[in-house]
Amino acid sequence: MRLAIAVPLVVSLLGAGSIQLGRWERSQSFLDYLHKSGLPKELYYSLDGEERELVSELRAGALYYTLFDDNGTIEQVLIPINEELQIHIYREQGAYGIALIPIDYTQRAESFWIALEGGPYNAILDATGNVGLAYEFLRAFKGSIDFRRSIYKGDRVAILYDQKYRLGQPFGLPRIKAAMVETRGKRHYVFAFEGRFYDEQGKEMERFRLIRPVRARISSPFTLRRWHPILRRWRAHLGVDFAAPAGTPVRAAGPGRILFAGYKGGYGKVVIIAHRDGYKSLYAHLRSFRKGIRPGRFVGQGEVIGYVGSTGLSTGPHLHFGLYRYNRPINPLRVVRIAKGRLSGAKLRRFKGMVARYKREIEELLAQKPERTRVEKIKLVSYIGEEHGAKRTD
Repeated sequence: MRLAIAVPLVVSLLGAGSIQLGRWERSQSFLDYLHKSGLPKELYYSLDGEERELVSELRAGALYYTLFDDNGTIEQVLIPINEELQIHIYREQGAYGIALIPIDYTQRAESFWIALEGGPYNAILDATGNVGLAYEFLRAFKGSIDFRRSIYKGDRVAILYDQKYRLGQPFGLPRIKAAMVETRGKRHYVFAFEGRFYDEQGKEMERFRLIRPVRARISSPFTLRRWHPILRRWRAHLGVDFAAPAGTPVRAAGPGRILFAGYKGGYGKVVIIAHRDGYKSLYAHLRSFRKGIRPGRFVGQGEVIGYVGSTGLSTGPHLHFGLYRYNRPINPLRVVRIAKGRLSGAKLRRFKGMVARYKREIEELLAQKPERTRVEKIKLVSYIGEEHGAKRTD
């Protein structure tokens, strides 16, 4: 079945009480959650500055899991922050602790093809139940095919992609490796290479591009997960930090409408801008906003929206620049405008080898019968604390 529940799902679990599956509520802070769940608020205050900033990234609608003992006492909680790290709350000798740990997931290489009766979005969704895959497919071909006018009954779609699974359910956005649309016998391909989509000749497909919001060096790169060898703990940085003097103008990376301009926890003074194709950009730790910057206003690419500062949980003046697609953090530098939109040299040769391999796989796929890949049921497993890590037991 497609997961569309709005209330927790409880199942019994092999003598370990029960697991409760819930969705993170919109506008709910981590402190709000602790208070509502009867967990000590000291868990939040035991986090350092970077970790507190990170938990402010908890995404509305994200699935989280709570493990209860037979008496209904919370034993463990697993709350995903992104596709790689999660908050782990655990009970040990009657006291609660907290840590950030890697998410235990598996990744599967999946593929399918279908004959179209209408538009590809609904056809992909019906065949797989995967909303993210349908969106990613449309994004991959955006600007190259008009699906409203160019698709006819009997045309075919084929996709090669990787999908993560967490506790038996699809997790995170799928990563399309190659896709093909056949319209009236003519095949159109896209291929993913180094985070961007290209056609067969190595010409970039993506039309949406950002500019750097400040002219400054990068002081901290984007990462969903890294192990800090000195602190001995997992870290993440869901954006790019630019080291710049206080007062440096900050410019909108792309055209869009302002969603938020105000104070936001550890991020201090923040501007959030909604762009097309499901993108949002975030500009944090600002000293001040430019006059007239307010929610609802449209801003152009390169327009000054504020000034570098050190508000919130910040050790010095810098801009934290975040980018999100469908509310999931992605590396902003992958979407920053580049000089050339076509591969060349060694990269093009590597790309051509990849294209040949994926086209062979698509040919082999089309020789098979179409196959539905929809996930039909929820499978829950437990996590048992082991040095505050996560150990799977089916």
